[in-house]
Amino acid sequence: MTGTVIFDMDGVIFDSERACLSCWSEIAEKWKLENVEQVFRKCIGTNDYQTRMIVEEAYAPVFGEGISEKLLKESSRIWHSRYDENPLPMKTGVIEILEFLKINKVPVGLASSTKKASVEAELKQAGLYSYFDKIIGGDAVKISKPDPEIYLLACSEMGAEPGEATAIEDSYNGIRSAYAAGLRPIMVPDMIEADDEMRRLSAVICKDLSEVKDFFEKEMQAKE
Repeated sequence: MTGTVIFDMDGVIFDSERACLSCWSEIAEKWKLENVEQVFRKCIGTNDYQTRMIVEEAYAPVFGEGISEKLLKESSRIWHSRYDENPLPMKTGVIEILEFLKINKVPVGLASSTKKASVEAELKQAGLYSYFDKIIGGDAVKISKPDPEIYLLACSEMGAEPGEATAIEDSYNGIRSAYAAGLRPIMVPDMIEADDEMRRLSAVICKDLSEVKDFFEKEMQAKE
């Protein structure tokens, strides 16, 4: 099995993408926004700047320039009202795979397009922070996924060669980023199913993290 495993967070560790879409849907009803789910899906796997650009392009022609800041600010307010005091729902198999990697002394990192402070706060609230040796947030890089920078930085900080590391991702941009950096990508689709490109770039596609754990376990047994 690979010597290092690096996770994405949103849509992989936490079921945060559906939680975020719920906030957007509430705003869409208030503002009478059209096609909000399609716009949201374009934002999956991007950073704050890219999200603003996508939202602006979608709604500025109707609501005027600067609409993205208003909508995202309101979405943030709803998000914090729901989750500041409550941990985000976790994806299936999170504790199972993290415990497996810990027992087998596999170095574990996290590379997320979300700002590091937010990542750390969400992990701590869920009781997961101690499982990760290194955490890289989107504010640590100049160019977000699908650029490989964040995975190259994560490998560098963990002292791992990209070719000896595995990335676990749910988004197209995340898989593209890991593949371009030279890691072995494993896709666990969340809101967007794998297409032909994702099947080509990914070493394996798993339905959840429990299945990824089983994949790792079989690899370890085959090398014994």
